[in-house]
Amino acid sequence: MAQTITLKAHDGTQVQYVDTGDPMQGGLKDVYFSPDRSYVVAFFRDKMSSADYSATKERLTTIVTTYRERIFNQAGGDYWKDLFCWPTKVVEYNGKIGIVAPVYQKHFFFTYGYNAAAAQIASIVGKEKEGKWFAAAQFRNPAFKLHLDKRELSDWFKYVLICLRIARAVRRMHAAGLAHSDLSYKNVLIDPTTGNAAIIDIDGLVVPGKFPPDVIGTPDFIAPEVMATKHLPKTDAGRKLPSINTDRHALAVMIYMYLLYRHPLRGGKVNDLDPQKDEELSMGQKALFVEHPTDATNRPKLNQVKPTQLPWADITKIPYSITGPYLKELFERAFITGLHNPMQRPTADEWENALIKTVDLMQPCQNVKCDQKWFVFDNSTRPKCPFCGTLYQGQLPILNLYAQRSPGKWTEEKHRVMVYHNQYLYPWHINRNIAPNEKLTPEQRKPVGYFVQHGGKWVLINQTMNSLKDVDQNKIIGPNEMVELTDGKKILLSADDGGRLVIVQLVTN
Repeated sequence: MAQTITLKAHDGTQVQYVDTGDPMQGGLKDVYFSPDRSYVVAFFRDKMSSADYSATKERLTTIVTTYRERIFNQAGGDYWKDLFCWPTKVVEYNGKIGIVAPVYQKHFFFTYGYNAAAAQIASIVGKEKEGKWFAAAQFRNPAFKLHLDKRELSDWFKYVLICLRIARAVRRMHAAGLAHSDLSYKNVLIDPTTGNAAIIDIDGLVVPGKFPPDVIGTPDFIAPEVMATKHLPKTDAGRKLPSINTDRHALAVMIYMYLLYRHPLRGGKVNDLDPQKDEELSMGQKALFVEHPTDATNRPKLNQVKPTQLPWADITKIPYSITGPYLKELFERAFITGLHNPMQRPTADEWENALIKTVDLMQPCQNVKCDQKWFVFDNSTRPKCPFCGTLYQGQLPILNLYAQRSPGKWTEEKHRVMVYHNQYLYPWHINRNIAPNEKLTPEQRKPVGYFVQHGGKWVLINQTMNSLKDVDQNKIIGPNEMVELTDGKKILLSADDGGRLVIVQLVTN
């Protein structure tokens, strides 16, 4: 029979949970809902020694006080409430220690789950949208019996936004001096329908030099150096444990999997006939990028690949380069130069910046039946969607961004904005001193202009820009006025400090 348990948290506040006798079970914890289901109380299941109990209590208390304050009580702190499911209190009851955490937002639970046919035999409706459901090709392939309902999958653009939000959250965590230790698609909830993401299981955070990790990570995301040395005692100087550097490997793997629906290291190479040894070598000492440009020995063998993993497992049809120049460079650093050299791995900040620029390179596919619906412009004169092969037809405006390094001297930035119908221009596009992150003011989140095809021509319509100028005609374009995008046209987006100049390039097919 269910009973409501009332207890006092470490901060003196009252906490209640409903004990039904059959709690939900996570990897290490038993989880109970509060009476109003606004929060959960999760107790560590296994008994601990007095020393471990004391250390766990100190670590959890630090996470819900000092580090929570560093994340949420700083500029832009409210922004992080949607990106972290951060524990709020520490509780103790019947010799066990636990945490209080907010309930996940509604969009992180399946609405439709499997396709209609599969739903007759199994259901995941109401279950959490762990990232693992969306990182494997089979769950989006109609040939797989338990593929997800299309309404759960959304389009490729949303996955880029998901990766951006994860990178931003990891960047903030690392800036606070914390490592997750078990960053994986199991500990990240995502919602492709909205592009949202939230990092969970925060109670396992590693505080370097103070609180060591409890786990080495989740298979598929464990860094090679951790896998290669896991047989050594934790006290051995050669043993590598989870850290910010290993988080960087896991973040790169996650981004690769969410955008390409395959693993970057699981290819066709067999390093040992013993399955366990092969796993340890392939993910550890002998880990090799499946798309390594000069070593093809770990390429996926398509005759050994399940049909439900195609076409994504075919790296010749969908290579990592389709993610665009900014992500391509970081994937190479993560899985080639940095795979066995942790200090060379891209930081979360670098992933965030690359993903922001990638968003600006994206184009909607003109094929209404394309499953992915969006793609990254490939810098060619005949762009096409890499997912369905549809060639872009018509005029495609490209805005090349320039920054003023000294009065009258403009330098091209490695940043372009692709134009599509009804696309918005934002403050961070017109001024390089504004970054699209948690510090944006409400006003900076509003669009300042938008692009449309009007009378067979592409135009930029000014909404609120106060110094938009057609440089070629030396003419100010006021609010509610428009400027045509013609090949070679120079447009000053802002005369403020940090304001950008664009030169228009038209690609015609």
